[in-house]
Amino acid sequence: MASERTLLRSAGKDHPARGRNSVFVARRLLPALLVAAAAMADWQGAHSFARVALLFAVPFTAVAALMSFGEYLDSDSDGTALLHALLWGAAVVLLVVSCAVRRHALHGAPPLAVSSLLACLGIFAVKATLVAAPHLRRAADLRPAKP
Repeated sequence: MASERTLLRSAGKDHPARGRNSVFVARRLLPALLVAAAAMADWQGAHSFARVALLFAVPFTAVAALMSFGEYLDSDSDGTALLHALLWGAAVVLLVVSCAVRRHALHGAPPLAVSSLLACLGIFAVKATLVAAPHLRRAADLRPAKP
């Protein structure tokens, strides 16, 4: 009987891009999930949990920003890749501002921290729209086959 490690290795050989794509998706999805968790924690009044979630989100967002900028440099001056890189950079700045303002708060979350958190959520919504738009266009072009 084959071990689990052998099965995983053989599965990776059949579809080598599958493993890489899941890492890239996780690398880009994790900051958004952490920021959404921080927003929910702020809404529920758990401001210390929100601060910790944002502190964890900063390095993941910075890595995603650097990877996105590298993809822009590798592409042939793709405007969409540049927009993604700029949005990641803005998200990093907003997260750092939110963390810095929360550092000195004694009770609750300061309005600037909440505003920058919501702006970061807005950036992630714009990024999700940019990613989904080509797929939605393709789905709109599909028509049922005539019998």
